[in-house]
This record gives sequence, structure tokens and C-alpha cells, in this order.
Amino acid sequence: MSITIRRAQIGDAAPLAQIYNHYVRETPITFDTEPKTVEERAHWLSHFAAAGRYQCFVMLDAAQVMGWASSHRFRERAAYNTTVETSIYLTPDQHGRGLGQRLYATLFDALAGEDVHRAYAGITQPNAASNRLHAALGFREAGLLPEVGRKFGRFWDVAIWLKAL
Repeated sequence: MSITIRRAQIGDAAPLAQIYNHYVRETPITFDTEPKTVEERAHWLSHFAAAGRYQCFVMLDAAQVMGWASSHRFRERAAYNTTVETSIYLTPDQHGRGLGQRLYATLFDALAGEDVHRAYAGITQPNAASNRLHAALGFREAGLLPEVGRKFGRFWDVAIWLKAL
């Protein structure tokens, strides 16, 4: 396996849509309920830069995209500008191999030189694997939003995890 990590490119939109849509259709991990088109993923990718607070990295095995990690705006109001929300998604067959930790670490290394004070992650519960990943990367649980989202006919809690940068 020849794993590389690089900045996401518009050309990654199709595999990123495919990965994300698995979680949309099959899991409560994302609260999106409708799959994203390749065009929607390309538009989403256009918001990331090579530097700054909002970045996105992809992990590849040879030329095949296996997942991504990103940082994006936490809230719209200006006083939140030094805070980001982070996300990470891997293809389902890549879980439990330490790859998420490596990919996320790349994102945090890139954010280290930026004007970012805090990173937050919202994790739909239960999700022991994601909780462990975030804890291993220095996040701590900061709160719980009980029954904040409804998907698949039930309500889901979201744990808010915090990382000081």
C-alpha cells in the first residue's frame, strides 16, 4: 500500500461525493439526508485554500482517494473567526487501521501556523471509534447536544469535542 496525503483538488469531487454519500445513505454520522452530487462536492471543495483556516486534505492509496479531513467555518459571526469545525471521513473499509489519525494529524499540522485558536468536532453518538480518534488527537469532550438531529426515524445526540490549537 502506497499511501499519500495531499491537498484536495476539484478533481477529487467524484470520489469524495461517493465516500460522503455512503455515510448520508447508511449512517447517522452526517445529518445530511440527501446524497450530494459531484457538482455540489466540487462547489464545496472550492471553499478551501492552500493556507488559512479552511483547508482540506485527501488520503490516497496509489491514485484512489480513501478519505479526507477538513476544517471549515464554525459560525458566521466575525468573533468566531479563530474557531474552526473539523470533519474526517474514510471509506468504510479503511477504518481501524490508524489512517484517520494520520490524515487528521496532517490537517492539524497545516493549521498550526494559522490564526486558529480552537477546533470543534460534532460526533453523532454512539460512535466509540470516532470518540477514540478525536481523544487520541488531543480533543476533549466539551458537551452533548441531546436528540439534536432526526434521521432514520429516530433522534440522535451529538457530542461536541474541543481541541485547543
